[in-house]
Amino acid sequence: MTAPPVLILDNGAYEIKAGISGVDWEPRIFPNSIARSRVEKKVYVADEIDNCRDLSGLAYRRPFERGMLVNWDAEKVVWDRVFSPAAMNINPSETSLLVTEPYFNLPNIAETYDQMVFEEWEFDSYFRCTPAALIPYGGLFSSDTDIPPECAIVVDIGYSFSHVIPLRDGQIIWEHVKRIDVGGKLLTNHLKHLISFRQWNMIDQTAVVNAVREACGYVSMDWKGDVEVCKRNPRHNPIVQEYVLPDFSPNSNSRTGYIRSGPNAVPQESGPQANGNDGAKAARKVGGTEEEEQVLWMGNERFAGPELLFNPSDIDLKQSGLPETIALVISMMPAELQGMYWAHIGVFGGLGNIPDFGERLERDLRALCPTNYEVGIFEAFDPAYPPYESALSLTSSEVYLPTYPVTRAEYLEHGSSICRRRFGGPSYNVNPPGFNNGDAGDISDDERERRYAMGLESKKGKGKRKAEEEEVTSGNWGGRRRRAAGLGGAMGM
Repeated sequence: MTAPPVLILDNGAYEIKAGISGVDWEPRIFPNSIARSRVEKKVYVADEIDNCRDLSGLAYRRPFERGMLVNWDAEKVVWDRVFSPAAMNINPSETSLLVTEPYFNLPNIAETYDQMVFEEWEFDSYFRCTPAALIPYGGLFSSDTDIPPECAIVVDIGYSFSHVIPLRDGQIIWEHVKRIDVGGKLLTNHLKHLISFRQWNMIDQTAVVNAVREACGYVSMDWKGDVEVCKRNPRHNPIVQEYVLPDFSPNSNSRTGYIRSGPNAVPQESGPQANGNDGAKAARKVGGTEEEEQVLWMGNERFAGPELLFNPSDIDLKQSGLPETIALVISMMPAELQGMYWAHIGVFGGLGNIPDFGERLERDLRALCPTNYEVGIFEAFDPAYPPYESALSLTSSEVYLPTYPVTRAEYLEHGSSICRRRFGGPSYNVNPPGFNNGDAGDISDDERERRYAMGLESKKGKGKRKAEEEEVTSGNWGGRRRRAAGLGGAMGM
């Protein structure tokens, strides 16, 4: 029987990275949202938003709220678009699905994943895990020896939150995972309020402000010095940029605006030219007549948002920044392993591509790291892609389909309990009241039956595991692995 194709769905809160394993070496990007244009009175789904010319009046509806998938009505519409012939063109009943889920996903939300995948779309099989669980299979920590590190810290800087996740032997140590309530959404909203208070009212211009943040933002290496530099004349300033906002007219050269002067200025062949005015308005000629255009002067607004990743207290958020959180997580590890964690710190997520982010993180971590350890920062060329690329490597293995996914037949027989046993997660690592913490062989048959009924035991009734080959069900690892007796480690890691 021919193996079904594997659809990889890195289901982020802001955008979806999707592709067919072995075919799409680079993912296709789909905004994970539905947008309604107040001007055109039209609804755009996922990648259809790219066809909207007027971004000024878009009202977004996102399936994710505070990092959790809570609106499956909206997500179903987005996934239907992704699976349609106009996008990925797949037949779910003949396809295996690998989908990512949020960290600390709630059990009832996880069960909804299972129900939608098998009962709504009727996929042949599927595997669900967090993005960090895929990282050990990829090349984020690639080195000359081509041996993945046994201990590592991964920093996932996402749309809703930022997570610091320790890994050991490919397993997530859930009890030491830390979250910072700073992500791309907060940075965009913070910039909206700064611009609306100081220059133009752009509270409703989410898409435009997000584009401004991505084009102009950077991490300051000298906060006080850069603030003083921004006070100089903006016409002769190495930091201040002049950002021309879009007018959404048919003759407009850009949907989201462009940088006209200052660092990283984009030349516009037929666009407006600076006229030397110091105000926030300039003029250009269109069709023989002068039209007024709106200009943003981006000074300390460029680095005020990214600074929240390092100092959330700037907006009275009583949490530590990324460097302090990473140091805290490493300090919770065994003393003999802390050096390995300091030397292997990987960064991925959409905010990882902010200029100078890696340099600032490394500098701040060196001040916190003990003198006898070295700090190693690993960054991908495109920080948004490591989970997808790691999923490609995992699904290319011959042991993936027979071992990792849950088939639809298994789901119809056992329900979501088999998904809990196979995929695991932090919610299922702690025994409920009334269960022992000892080995499976030390519990009674009645308790074993209760464990099996609640999805906490992979074996029903009596029976011992074979000595030659041991099947290890691990909620921390997010899957199951096989290890041969005497090898002392997982095969295929």
